[in-house]
Formats: sequence, structure tokens, C-alpha cells
Amino acid sequence: MLFDSLQFAVFFPIVCGLFWTLPQRFRWLLLLVSSYYFYMCWRPEYALVLVLITAIDFGVGIALARATEPKTRRLILLTSLAANLGILFFFKYYDFAARSLNSLTATVVVPELAMVLPIGLSFHTFQSMGYTVDVYRRKVEPERDWGTFATFIVFFPQLVAGPIERAGDLLPQLRHYENFDYGRVTNGLKLMAWGLFKKMVIADRLARLVDPIYAVPESQSGLMLALATVGFGYQIYCDFSGYSDIAIGAAEVLGVRLMTNFRAPYHSRSIREFWTRWHISLSTWFRDYVYIPLGGNQVSAGRWAFNILIVFFLSGIWHGANWTFLVWGLYHAVLIIAGRVTQGFTSALHGFSRREQRRRLPAAVGIVWTFLLVTAGWVFFRAPSIHVAMTIFQRMAADWQSFLIPARLAGHLSLIGWQSWDTVVICLALLALEIGDTVGLRFSIRKWLAEQSTVVRWTAYYLLVLALIVGGQFNGPPFIYFQF
Repeated sequence: MLFDSLQFAVFFPIVCGLFWTLPQRFRWLLLLVSSYYFYMCWRPEYALVLVLITAIDFGVGIALARATEPKTRRLILLTSLAANLGILFFFKYYDFAARSLNSLTATVVVPELAMVLPIGLSFHTFQSMGYTVDVYRRKVEPERDWGTFATFIVFFPQLVAGPIERAGDLLPQLRHYENFDYGRVTNGLKLMAWGLFKKMVIADRLARLVDPIYAVPESQSGLMLALATVGFGYQIYCDFSGYSDIAIGAAEVLGVRLMTNFRAPYHSRSIREFWTRWHISLSTWFRDYVYIPLGGNQVSAGRWAFNILIVFFLSGIWHGANWTFLVWGLYHAVLIIAGRVTQGFTSALHGFSRREQRRRLPAAVGIVWTFLLVTAGWVFFRAPSIHVAMTIFQRMAADWQSFLIPARLAGHLSLIGWQSWDTVVICLALLALEIGDTVGLRFSIRKWLAEQSTVVRWTAYYLLVLALIVGGQFNGPPFIYFQF
């Protein structure tokens, strides 16, 4: 079930109405049944994977609470990790490993199974593993109520694409639900509407630009490929952050607080800062469960660089079973390491710009430079193979003349079905996005809007709905991160 579908538009109000009508003691059951129905609208048989993960880690949590010997507790934890990672490998990486091995031997050594990846598998396995590790570290008490724990694993707003929640934050909210609060409900609905705007007006429209260009990159001009790459950067941002906004907003309507997953990432002044603003729930997961246990930055420079490479190697393959994701992850690792090496130069530059009017220039340069570096990395993320990615880079470098003759761009765009109206809509939508991101860093727009007069509030609501109706792409592609 997609957030931007008619099916969800019927499903969600029914769930909310029942949720706020039922007594506290029955709400967990409603959320559990609703979450499984939400998931089973895709492929019912894969709900068994959720049941298996839930059963294993619920039992592991209880066993960890009873065990006292360190060796026994480590063995129990390893059982959970092996089970979760084994399920993840089987569905997500088995065929990739088989293809890679078969290509090396030039024969079929390992048969491929051609399995469909369970939607959102990487998200709920990581959330469940985080729970068992936290119980092992004694950071949280094991959940002894099966219904509450099962709801924690399958809570439908964030089930298939996050945010990846921590047990210490989400479980207490699922043990005792908040009372109905009109302000919280309307705040959640506003965030859901903004998420739909990002997805339907920006991401899905940009898909009509990006997909046909990346489908045949060898026949495109350098300028077209550069435009499509920048377009994909905004497409994936609005697609994924749009999903996160809808998920966080839907949970807020139900009285549950989820963590912020994006914070204006394209306003970052360095790659390191970018990863504190982009997919925050995943980057903090790797920080707490991989980076810090490896020693974090409390080690020698060489060991720190090794830790960064490991984290981004894992982040790359987490995103998909393809060499392009591995290269994308290592690309960001190299940029972060290079950023530390050149830190002295950038610090000197900022030191020179002590005055306010001088300080803005290096900040602006940092934002533009970081955006260009991130955008270049998106080529590996979007391309189906490393060969295609290199073809795109080669075309952009070799066909530099096309950047000097932008007048031909309109004709090339019309060949893929992109019209002047599309340009007007996307420019206005991106302007609204940048204003929203800029202002949102300073204060809560939703809170500010709630304090305004009825006329101002409802004018804003009608304008947002009008933008969705006029500029939205209905029946657009699924959310990009569903494949992960």
C-alpha cells in the first residue's frame, strides 16, 4: 500500500477513527492488525518474514534478560544477529553473490533463485537488531509483552522505509498511548501534506525527466545528463524525505513521535555535515552500532580512516546488491577522509573570514561544493552498473560544448516529453522546497502556522491542496527506498 494511493486515503482515516475510539487496552491490537494488513497489501506471503523476525528477537530479548554469564549473553546476541543478517543476505544478497561467483568461474557454480525482495526488509531487520543490541548492552529492558513488541517491529507508518527507530524511544510510546490532542493531530496532517507535495509534485515529476535520460545515456548530450543528475538529486531527496514526512506525520496523528530523518541536507557545508542531515536514522544507527564500537574517532588517524571505510562500505551495500552502491558508499568515505585531511585549510579560511560579511562567502562556497560532490555521487547510485556510470561521466566531460549552447536544451527536453509547463511547475516547487528548508532550520513552520489567524491558515492549506491537484503526478512510481 502506497502513501500516495487512494487505498491509503481510505485506510488511514478508518484506522485513526477506530484508534481514537477504542479503549487503551485494545489499541495495540488495532495497530498490529492494521500494520500487517498494510504490509500484506503488497505480498501477503512475506508477512511470514516479519513474524519470524518478531519471534526470534522477542525470544532473544527474554533470554538476554535471564542470562547472567557474559559468554552466554554474547552467544544469544550472536544468534539474533546471525538470524537477522541471514534473512537479509538470503533475500537481498544471495543472487548478487551467486552472479558474482558465476561470472568469476564462467560457469553456473551456484544457481540463482530470482527472489523478489521483501519490501523494506533492511529497515525492519536493522530496527530489530538495534533492539537486541540495546538489550544486550542493558540500555533498555526487554519487552515482555509480545503484542507490544510485535507492534514495535511492524508499526505501519515507518515499517517499509523508516525512520529506523530505537527501542528506547518507540517501545514506551507503544506501551501507553497518548490521549487525543487536536493540535498534535493537525500538526501531523500538515506534515503529511507537505510530504505528499514533495513526492507527487517534485519527485514524481522529476522522474519523468530523469528516467528517459538515464535509460539511454550514451545518446544524450552532456548538458542533458548533467540536468538529469541534478534532477535525480532532488528526486531522491524529495521522494525519501517526502516518505519520512508522511510517516512521521501519520505517527503523530496517532500520538506517536518518530525521529526526524532529514534536516535540509543540501544546505550542508561539508560531506561530514551532509551525513548528519541525510537519512539521520540510518547514519546514527551505523554510528552507534558500528562506528563507535570500532573505536570511533578515539583512535589513531589511520584506524579512524579504516573505521570510516568500514561504515560506508556497509552503508553502500545496505542500499542494494550492486557494485554501484558499494562504489557510492566508498566514494563518500573517501570524501570524508579527504575533508579531515584538508580541515586545516578550511579552518584557516573561516578564520580569515571573521567578520560576518566575510563569513558568508566560505559558507556559500562550502554549500555549493558539497552539493556538487554529492550530486556526482548520485550517478553511481542511479546508474544500473559501473560501466553505465562511467559512460555518463565520460559523456558529460567529452560533450562540454553542449553546456555552451543551452538554447538546444528545450528541443532535447521536448523529445522526452518534458514541456514548458513541467519546467514552470518544477521551478516553483523547488523554490517552495528551498524556502521551506531554509525557514524550517530556524523555527517550526507548522507551529507558526497554528498560531496564525483562520484566514492565513486556511489560505495556506488551500494553496497546498491546489498545488497537489494542479502540479501533482498521480499514479507515479513507487517510493525509491521501498527497494531497500
